[in-house]
Amino acid sequence: MKIAIMVEGKTEKVFMPFLREFLQARLAGQMPKLDTDRFDGPIPKGATLKRRVEILLSGKDPADAVIALTDVYTGTSDFINAQDAKNKMQAWVGNNSQFYPHAAQYDFEAWLLPYWSEIKKRAGSNHTQPSGSPENVNHNKPPSKRLQEVYRTGSKKRSYVKEREAAGILRGKNLMIAIVACNELKAFINTILSLCNSAPIP
Repeated sequence: MKIAIMVEGKTEKVFMPFLREFLQARLAGQMPKLDTDRFDGPIPKGATLKRRVEILLSGKDPADAVIALTDVYTGTSDFINAQDAKNKMQAWVGNNSQFYPHAAQYDFEAWLLPYWSEIKKRAGSNHTQPSGSPENVNHNKPPSKRLQEVYRTGSKKRSYVKEREAAGILRGKNLMIAIVACNELKAFINTILSLCNSAPIP
C-alpha cells in the first residue's frame, strides 16, 4: 500500500516522523509506504489540487490513495472550519474514490495543545491551558498564535519556531493523547488505518 500525503512543508518536517512511529507500532507487518508531497506553504486549491492528485495517482509508481492535509487557518479566509475545508477539497478534486481530504482545525498546533505541560516547560510559562477542545481554538486566535504568545511572554525568552519547538513538544510523547483529544487528527489517522485494513481508533 502506497499512500501519498499532501502536506505543508513545515508540518511534514515536524509531524511525519511521529506519525510514522505511531503507525509502525500499530501496523506491524502492514505498514504502508507514506510518500509526502510537500509544499512550501498551503497545499494547492481548485483545479491545481485536482491536477496534482491525478498526477500522484498515475505514472510508473502511482499511489494507491492520496490524502490532502490542510490547515483551516492559512492566513486567509478560504475555509470556515475543517468540514468546510474537506468539502471544498473534495469538490475541487471531484468524484475520486482514491482521494481523502483532511484538515487540522484550525491549524497543526491544535494537535500540540494536549501537551500543555511540556509547552509550559519549554517556554517557561505559567499560562493557563486554553479550555475546551484544542480544535475549538479558532480563527480569532488560532493555536499557532497562542503558542507564539506563550513563548514570547515566557521566562525562557525563546521564540516559537515550529520545526524546533513542535518536534521538542512531541518527542517521547504518546501520540494517542492528541488523537483522543482531537477529532480531526483521529479522522486523519483512521483513514490511514482503514486503507491498511486495520481497525480504526474508536
